This record gives sequence, structure tokens and C-alpha cells, in this order.
Amino acid sequence: MRKGWYTDKYFVNITHTLNELAKQDYHFAGRTFRLNAEIKRGAYKINTGDLLVEMQFFTRRKPQAIIVGVDMALSMLRHCTGYSDDDGQFNETWHHLDVEAIQDGDVTHYDGDVMSVQPVIRVRGRYRDFALLETPMLGALTRGSRVATNVYNTLVAARGKPVLFFPARFDTYETQAIDGYAYHIAVERFNLDYNKQVDSYVSTDAQGSWWGGHGGGTIAHAAIACFLGDTAEAMLTFSATQDINTPRIALVDFNNDSVEASLAVIKAMFKRYKTALENNDETEAKKYQLFAIRLDTSGSMRDICLAPLGDKKLDNGVNPRLVWIVRQALDTAWHNWDLHAKWQEKAKVYCQSVRIVVSGGFNLQKIKKFESLNVAVDIYGVGSSLMSNDSYLGTNTDFTADVVKIKINNQWLNLAKIGRWATDNPNLAPVNLDYF
Repeated sequence: MRKGWYTDKYFVNITHTLNELAKQDYHFAGRTFRLNAEIKRGAYKINTGDLLVEMQFFTRRKPQAIIVGVDMALSMLRHCTGYSDDDGQFNETWHHLDVEAIQDGDVTHYDGDVMSVQPVIRVRGRYRDFALLETPMLGALTRGSRVATNVYNTLVAARGKPVLFFPARFDTYETQAIDGYAYHIAVERFNLDYNKQVDSYVSTDAQGSWWGGHGGGTIAHAAIACFLGDTAEAMLTFSATQDINTPRIALVDFNNDSVEASLAVIKAMFKRYKTALENNDETEAKKYQLFAIRLDTSGSMRDICLAPLGDKKLDNGVNPRLVWIVRQALDTAWHNWDLHAKWQEKAKVYCQSVRIVVSGGFNLQKIKKFESLNVAVDIYGVGSSLMSNDSYLGTNTDFTADVVKIKINNQWLNLAKIGRWATDNPNLAPVNLDYF
């Protein structure tokens, strides 16, 4: 990063130019049309190579953005601000910077007026020392804030129901740590704003590595294939061999008959659960406590249980009708079990406590539809839509950085490109880069 490997080349080029000008003790010899009369007349000698600037970093996502990536960007400033001498030795100059920033998890607001953006980082210092960092800093802020804002909006749409974070397979593995961190920050921000206690659920250990989380999930379709399509058998062996703290979530669409698979799984699991309790082995019984079933029917398929309802694309994939039918089947499954009267109430509670997880093509709009219909979903599994960065969908979270002021003769003077201006954010606070 110190050498500009991750930096747009034009920043590498200007850094080289300014470093050379500093060596030559070059002074500005051109004309300026936007500063005061004294500077226009060249009354002050301006050492361009060592010019001090104020730069602000901001996004224009409407109406608000959950900001993540600030700490990562500040770490870049701490460890990569400086210059290389003629011998290739890197000289750190971060201690000369004056930095203000908001915190990860803070919110910025934007109403469409580019003159009222809210900066998330403000840096004052010698431009050539940190020019190489603009690209990677913007990238960290863009990525983290985009994921966090998309997750936050999805949680709002889900009305506080947990959202499983499933986008790992839709991007390169190097992004998993910051993505999972951004997801977790969004969950915490949502809990703070709405006075909730929603848990964070990620699918890989890497996604939890920055905040102490661990990956979880269901059995996979491939695992069911290893048991020749017998979902119940797959779940029994999974439950027998996994850590007791791993939620038992059955994936039930392998044979495109979610009701049949759900009933087979819940019956087999309860049988083991009941046997363990009869043997006074509560630890063993917990292994067979079915936490949830997961519906994941492909959008090009219609579950068998919906076949009698007519050939309608409305019934393809995971849809409200499928969820309601499966919920009813789970709630009443115990009716068909030959149970002694003392077990009937326990069986009823067991069945009705099993949650329903839905996944497969879920996004903000689909979740809003399900919630407006009060569909009996307990948890949403969401993947690629949480990565969306689309202007049409209103998910664009691109960050920009502008030099907005320069320092001449101990005065900070406004000098931004036309259409931009130095703006403020009440959450900006001084940063001590020693902590990074």
C-alpha cells in the first residue's frame, strides 16, 4: 500500500510529481483565479510539493447510510502515511496529520444537495504524504457502508426478525471479514435504534473474525445427496455428531416436497428426543431439539404440495402459500404420532416451537411483501442482495474524497472543485492515530 499497489495510477503519478517538486524546492509559478488578491499577485511563496490540504471523505447515499470502514481507513493513514527516500526507506509522517472522524456504526444523512454532504473522515496534512491512500480508503468505506446499510434496511423490512448473512459465495473470499463486520455493525445499529435484541448470524468463521462471531447454518443439499436424498437420516446423523450448541436446521426442499421432508424430519428428531428424555439424558435430548426447517425451493420450481392449486408462477419458489402450508403441517404433526397422553403436550410444544427459515432470492422488496402479508416466517436468509450497489435500486453507496481547503501563510483557504464545498458533520471528533 505504501508503494501505491492498490492505488489508482493518477494518484501514484501526482505523488511522484509532488515528491520531485519538493526535492527541487519548486514554488508555484502559475496563476490562480479563485484566491485572494495577495496570492494572485504572488506575494507569498507557495511550495507546491509540501502544500498542506484539507480532504473530506463522504458518501451520497439517500436518505441515510450506516457507516462502516472508518477504522480500517484510519489504520491505513496510521501505517501508510509518509514517503520513500532515495534509498527506498519509508519515512512515516502520520504524526503530522490532523484527523477527525466519525465512528463505525454512525449514520450519515443526505437529501440530494451535494453542498450538504456529511464527511465521515477529515484529514489535514501534506498531500503528498497520504495521496496514495485515497483509493484504498474510499474502497474500505464504500464496501463496509454499502453492506451495512443494505443489512440495516433489510432488518427494518423484516421488522426485527433475524437475517442470516449468506453472501459469502457471491464474492471473493478476501472480503468476508469486512463484510461480516459490516453486517454485525448494522445489526447492532438496528438494535440501538429500534430497542431490539436481534442476534447476528454469519455463515463463515471469517465473517465473524473481526467481532468474535462464528459461522453457522443448515445442512447442505450436497449433504442430503450423501444420504441418498433421505433428509431425515441426514439430520439425525448431523445432530448426533455436531456440537450441542450448533442449531439443528433442516433443509427440506431436496426432493421438492417440503411438507413430506419436514414431517419426516420432525418425527425422527422427536423420537430420538423422547428416548433421551425417557433415559433421563437431557444432554442427549438437546442434540435432537429441532431448531428450524429451512425452505429454499428454486424460483423455477413449484413445491409438490402446491401442485393441486393450479399451474401458477405465483407459486414458484419460496412463496407465502408454501410457508403457511408447511407451518400448519409442523404445528399439527404430533397428531399422527402414536403417543401416550403424558407426551402429547410435550410433542405439541416441540412441533410448534420449530422455526421456519426462508431463503432463495430474498431481497428487500420480497421481505416487505412477506411481512405485509404476515407470513409465518421466523428468520430470513439473504445473500446477494446485501451486496447491491445499484443507483436504480437506491443502494449506491460510493464514497468520494475532495480536497476542499489549502493552507497558505498559516491560513486555511477554501479551494474545492466547483460544485463541492467544505462541509461538516456533528459526529466528527479528533482522532489519535496512536491507537491504530
